[in-house]
Amino acid sequence: MSLSRRNFVIATSVAAAGSTLLSACSSGDAGGGGGSATEGAKTYSKVTVGTAADSTGPAPEIAGAKKGGTIYGLAPDDFSHLDPGRIYYAYNSTAALLLHRCLTGYKVAADGSQKLVGDLATDTGTMSDAGKTWTFTLKEGLKWEDGSELTVEDVRHGIERLWAPYIIESASYVQIALTGKGGKWRDAYEGPYKGKHLSQIVTDKAKRTITFNLAEARPDFNFTMAMHSYAAVSPKLDTKEKYDKNPAACGPYKIKNHTTDKSMTLVRNKHWDPATDAIRNNYPDGFEFTFGIETLDSTDRLIASQGNDAFAVSIYKGVPAERIQKVLTDPELKKRTFNGLLTGTYYYAINTKRVTDLKVRQALNMAWPLQQIRQIYGGPSSGDFATTILSPDILGREKFDIYGKLKKPQGDPAAAKKLLKEAGKEGMKIVYAFPQDPTYNKTKVVIENALKEAGFTPVIKPVDSTTYYDQIAKVDNSFDVMWYGWSPDWPTAYTMMQPLFDSASVGDGLYNVSQTKVPWIDETIQKNVVITDQKKAGAAWAALDKRIMEEVAPIIPEMYQRRYYVYGNKVGGAMFDPNFSATLLYKTFVKA
Repeated sequence: MSLSRRNFVIATSVAAAGSTLLSACSSGDAGGGGGSATEGAKTYSKVTVGTAADSTGPAPEIAGAKKGGTIYGLAPDDFSHLDPGRIYYAYNSTAALLLHRCLTGYKVAADGSQKLVGDLATDTGTMSDAGKTWTFTLKEGLKWEDGSELTVEDVRHGIERLWAPYIIESASYVQIALTGKGGKWRDAYEGPYKGKHLSQIVTDKAKRTITFNLAEARPDFNFTMAMHSYAAVSPKLDTKEKYDKNPAACGPYKIKNHTTDKSMTLVRNKHWDPATDAIRNNYPDGFEFTFGIETLDSTDRLIASQGNDAFAVSIYKGVPAERIQKVLTDPELKKRTFNGLLTGTYYYAINTKRVTDLKVRQALNMAWPLQQIRQIYGGPSSGDFATTILSPDILGREKFDIYGKLKKPQGDPAAAKKLLKEAGKEGMKIVYAFPQDPTYNKTKVVIENALKEAGFTPVIKPVDSTTYYDQIAKVDNSFDVMWYGWSPDWPTAYTMMQPLFDSASVGDGLYNVSQTKVPWIDETIQKNVVITDQKKAGAAWAALDKRIMEEVAPIIPEMYQRRYYVYGNKVGGAMFDPNFSATLLYKTFVKA
């Protein structure tokens, strides 16, 4: 699927939706209660903006937690990048949370709810000039792993070095906002290694302040600054290209050793002061990660819970379909699970350039067999039916069900037929494209049957999975409906609405796959993005979500998908990370 780049590692595993149950927000069972094989989510991760008091450390203690011992992490793959400037994939951020710190970050409660708080900063920043100016003040007592002071100049350097030619993997939101040059942001600056600083960033070391003078207003800039691409890097400790293998830490742990593709050991960073950190706990003495272990093997080891595996977790891979019933129907195993719904929404993009009649697009929404599709994915345990563009963890998102999918998730062929008749399009041919995969080879059958029953003439087009996203991202493709999905880079609606429905995002290789070109959508996106009150902005985005689905219907929402995890019987505090859909490692501890 084509989720945003931040969640790309998670996204690639959905090609085995039947073997890796995916999802979209916190389930409310974060403490390890798990869920039955037939229940849906009880609660979702909600995001609010915290205060200076919320940003003050230490992080809340976890009941029953004690310091000491080692937590073992199992994964099929090594972290591809550890230099924060090169971290954009969600999986790499699971390690970054232990090593790196940004101006802001997310304080996750036991129920999965989140607050954006100051991490290195004393709070979530002060905005002025209608979102064009942001000032942050650093906390006192911040240090690097060698004991040197962490300053505002280190925060500035962490951003300026993103212009270095060897860094090509970072997010680009801040660079674009600072320069106003869009995709040509690199033209505005040559990087810090020749002694020049970005004039748009002003630091005052004595006052511990850093001010960003943006070329483009960004009222949610404080959310952007929580991305690990924008973590602090000390100029004195920066080893440039070599930094990716052994970065300096300012978080609760530091790297002791790392053998690429085999293992990595983290130990305590004695210069990290919990009084400066409202987000992270640090109960284990260290972490030992082992790479190259396939998901089914690691799941069986965690189920058996022998030796060091009793103290082990899966870093980011959920329980595969082969073991999900075993895990959820065994009461003792079920106690050792947690689950959550992945950030973002899975959906089917309707090519509005080819399917031009609104009533036809509405009929497709009514006809789509969500229940049958979910059954193939694994039933209710695989996630919740989607009815909105925005996923439930987006700030301000409101639930609605315009096309009655919660009442008739199996589809309503009679209602769809009625709309087709009104449009004079009975028997209309619909070309459905999907990535070739055993799971989607099954879902195509129920989709084809549902379309026929609703009065369409379906044409099924399996596409090679390695080229699928390239093919559907072509403006002149020959597809009417395409399986797709998207995950936001932070939990506000701009990072979903703009890439998916702005006409500027229509083009070969871009993400507006539905090719939606509606002036009032473009105008509303531009209007909403500069609303300074995030509560009002959330309400405005929610209204846009509903209006798009009512008046344009460019997509068919499918699922907010779920992932289940199992962990060793000597692990405490294991819970779902609602941002990166992985194990929230800094809350784990070794049971006495």
